[in-house]
Amino acid sequence: MSSKKPNRSLPPINQNIRSPQVRVISPDGEQLGVMPTEEGRNIAEEKQLDLVMVSDKSDPPVCRIMDYGKYKYEQERRARDAKKKQHTADVKEVKMRYKIDEHDYHVCVNRAHRFLKGGDKVKATVNFRGREIQHTDLAEDLLKRLAGDLENLSEIQQAPKKEGRNMMMILSPRKS
Repeated sequence: MSSKKPNRSLPPINQNIRSPQVRVISPDGEQLGVMPTEEGRNIAEEKQLDLVMVSDKSDPPVCRIMDYGKYKYEQERRARDAKKKQHTADVKEVKMRYKIDEHDYHVCVNRAHRFLKGGDKVKATVNFRGREIQHTDLAEDLLKRLAGDLENLSEIQQAPKKEGRNMMMILSPRKS
């Protein structure tokens, strides 16, 4: 015995419409007027289409005569297209040491540049080992230099701050 619950996101159609009277709209968009639900269903059946409730907020509810399968497919396609177009900003990390070589620094800058171009945030981290922790000022200068090199396409979301044996800064892409 399986009791299938109706999907709440889908509008009621044909026999699932419980209202005694409905305002009916034809497939072309013209108003057919207020009539008993059964009469609306009969008109839809004659045209080999479905009676679909489009608005249950009004009194009486508004129903439209349409091909429900086609309507459902269009809604799903719109939802898919909307999902394709959205981009979630991830946080990508660039790690370095405060005694970084010039070439390695440029590799980090290019990597951060690529991440920012892709619409992602960049977390720049400088690691300290042993006694290097005394040179937090050099690490802060390095992070500020990185922010300066990337200022044309990023803005500082979180200024350089020390967390344990690391110093980090977060850059976010500039809104164009």
